[in-house]
Order: sequence, then C-alpha cells, then structure tokens
Amino acid sequence: MQWYRPMRKTLFLNPPSFDGFDGGAGSRYQAKREISSYWFPTWLAQPAALVPGSKLMDAPPHHQTVDDVLKIANQYELFILHTSTPSLNNDIKCAEAIKAKNPHAHVGFVGAHVAVLPGPTLRDAPAIDFVCRNEFDYTCLELAQGKPWSEIRGLSYRDADDRVHHNAERELLHDWDSMPSVLPVYHRDLNLESYFSGYLLHPYMSFYTGRGCPAKCTFCLWPQTIGGHAYRTKSPAAVIREVEIGKDLFGDRVREWMFDDDTFTINRERAVEIAKGMKKLKLTWSCNARANLDYETLRQLRDNGLRLLLVGFESGNQNILNGMKKGLRLETARRFMRDCRRLGVRVHGTFMIGLPVETPETIEETIRFAMELDPFSIQVSIASPYPGTELYRQAVDNSWVDSRVMVSGSGVQISALRYPHLSPDQIEEAVEHMYRRFYFRSMPILRFVGEMATSRQMLVRRLREGAEFFGYLKARREIVRARNESQSPAALA
Repeated sequence: MQWYRPMRKTLFLNPPSFDGFDGGAGSRYQAKREISSYWFPTWLAQPAALVPGSKLMDAPPHHQTVDDVLKIANQYELFILHTSTPSLNNDIKCAEAIKAKNPHAHVGFVGAHVAVLPGPTLRDAPAIDFVCRNEFDYTCLELAQGKPWSEIRGLSYRDADDRVHHNAERELLHDWDSMPSVLPVYHRDLNLESYFSGYLLHPYMSFYTGRGCPAKCTFCLWPQTIGGHAYRTKSPAAVIREVEIGKDLFGDRVREWMFDDDTFTINRERAVEIAKGMKKLKLTWSCNARANLDYETLRQLRDNGLRLLLVGFESGNQNILNGMKKGLRLETARRFMRDCRRLGVRVHGTFMIGLPVETPETIEETIRFAMELDPFSIQVSIASPYPGTELYRQAVDNSWVDSRVMVSGSGVQISALRYPHLSPDQIEEAVEHMYRRFYFRSMPILRFVGEMATSRQMLVRRLREGAEFFGYLKARREIVRARNESQSPAALA
C-alpha cells in the first residue's frame, strides 16, 4: 500500500516507577506487592513481536531509570508507553523527559486507563501525541508502519493544530493462531531472572494463550477495558508450539510455565489437551482458574504436570460475592479446595478487602473463610475503583470515592473507597490484620519451613521474602499513622 514507509524505529516501554511497583504491562494488581513480584510484560511484548526491529524495555524489574531511557531516546522515532491509573502522573513525566531529549519523536500511551479516558489524557498531557485504545496490537503496528493517523482504527491523537481526534474502534482479534509468539521478544530484551512471583518456582515464565474472560466481576480491570468478555484463544497445538519455542530459547532455565489467561480453565477440554502437551515436554506448569473446577478435570491437569492454581476467592461473604457478580458459591469453593488438597494441587488464593458494601463483620468472615480454605499462600488486595469498571461506576454513583489516589508515594496500595460503616483506615488495617491472622498459624509456618528445608535456594528466597513481607506490613502501618496525623486537630489548625 502506498502509505507504507520504512518501519519506524519503535521502543515499547514500561516506564520506571515506584521501587518494586509492578502496575504496568503485566500485573492485574497495580501496586507494590507484599514481596518482590514482577510479571512479564505480555501486553507490550505482543505488539513488539509484530513490529520488526522494535525493542521492549521493561524498566521496573530491571531497575532502569529515566536516565537509562534517555540514553537511548535518540535511537527511536516512536515511543509506546504502557501506563496505569496509579502510575499515570509518573509516566507522563517520563514522556515529557523523552520529548525534551528527542523533540521529533512521537510518544503515545497504551493501557486500561487511557483506553477508557483517551480525551482527558491527551488534554492534560501535551507531551503525549496519541493513545491506542482497547486491544492495541495492530494499532501499534500501523503506527510503526507509518499509516496516516486519521486512518488507524482504535487511535486517539492530537493533530498539528492541537485538536484531539478519536478514530473508529478497532475490532477485537479472533485469529490468535496468527499472532507471533512473545517468547523470542522476552529472550531478546528481558532478563529471565529479574521476574519473581512468591508462589511460582524461580525462574518462571508467564504469557497469554488468549484474551478475554466470560466472567462479569465488577472490579476486574482487563475484560472491562481491553480484553472483552469473549475468551479468544490459540489452539492447543499452537500453544504447545509456542512453549517448544520457549524451551528451545531458554533451555532448562525456566522451572515453571504460567498460563496467565484470565481464566485458562474456562474451556476444560482445551486446558486438558494443552496439559497433555506439557507432559510430553516434561514441563511443570501453573495457571489461573476459577474455584469451580470439578475433581476429574483437576485430576487430569495434575496428572499432566499442573503444580499450582491461582484462584480468586475474593470474599467469605456470599452477599458480597453476589454483588460483585463473581458467580461463585462459598460451598463450591470449599469443595474445590477439598479436591485440590486431596489431589496435591497447590493453590495460591487471592482475596479482596473493601468490596461493596464491606463492614468489619464481613471482613472477619473473609479472614475466617481464608483460614478454613487454607490455601498454600494468599494475596490480600484492596478493592480499587479503576476507571472503566462497573465498580468505578458504582463508587461514583453512591459517593463511595474517598480519593482518586490508589497507591501511596512508595507505590503501596491504599484505599480510594469509603463506606458508611467502613473507613479507608479500617480497610487498610484489615489487610495487615488478615495477613497476620492467616500466616502466623502453625500450618502455614510449617509449610514454609518444609519448603526451606528442601534446598538452599528456597531457604535464601524465603528468608528474603520474609524480610520484605515484614517491611510491607510496617509500611502499611506507617501509611495509616501518617494519614491520622495529617487529620489530627493539631495538623488541621
């Protein structure tokens, strides 16, 4: 086509951020976690795999600074930055620095926040030339190819006269087998050992085998803003070919493969077929799952290499689960955990404090429920009303929004919600309380001690994570203390 020109030198960038902050190009929980946790930047790696000659720079896990970005800024014509609601202002400053260093460059943002708020983003940040909305892989490719901006679907942009334009939406991608693997991009641009997850073996590898989630959870960010609710996938054969590519590239360095699809097991026959392929490759793997898998499916997955399931239980109160459209019964979750324990499948359970309409009593129910289920490990997050989600609309309509700030100055998650019977302080204090109640029991302690006895690597790792965990709890207490001091009569006088 006549509009094509030589491919523009493109840098895909997850910008430098708060120390330890994993809120950009791969994380579902946009905050600094209780221990060092970094997910692979699949959202950026996919368009990078489409654009020849591009580079992916994932700054946070590699401890790269804005100065490191500026050292190579003049080598690129097109900069595509992944942003998030908590890191937006920080990411805008990075964009400004790039523009100051390379005034002729085009700089744009991708990510859930700008997908739903492209106009305000462009209006408030003159350094940003464009925003790629929704599923942005081919939008990025066409930008790199030099297609006129007015003809690129899914693009919002500022023209030479400072007017903002919003092009027609781009349709969601359905032919996932045609998408190139992200694993060669990982191998070329990322350091495998820089990525950590407290519940996965190290080093691990995570990537998507499809996008979208049929569930309608009101808080969940990606399906409501970018991925949609139709689960669009690669065929089992294509998934196994991609893993074979990764195995050839990384050899035996990868100890665990994580299928990071929102709900990998929603199509049980497909999951089992992929599992059988993983067994033939003699690989250990994990995935996200809902707490409604039947015993026979769990058994087949386990027999074919499954080690761990990442499961969102969220709350121990049925009314809260119903209100957030989780589609899960507490008794179903109990049965699921009994089956996992019987089969020896490890579970990392995620829970959430501050969902509508939380009270001290429902928090206690959630804590007791977590201890009853007793997964191997847990993650406790604060309900965050991200723009574009139903939770955000509910919060605005009911005047539950206490603050637009979702993380502290250090990147630790804080509550942006306030309910009639529950303050932000109570929500934040409940996170620390739940962690202490769950982990400071004999069974979790014995589990971790048993792990540490298996190898020196695990001993060193768990000791490091333990120190980080206590530092995280201390940081939470300091956040609450600082807020209370700022609201004291003396401070307000």
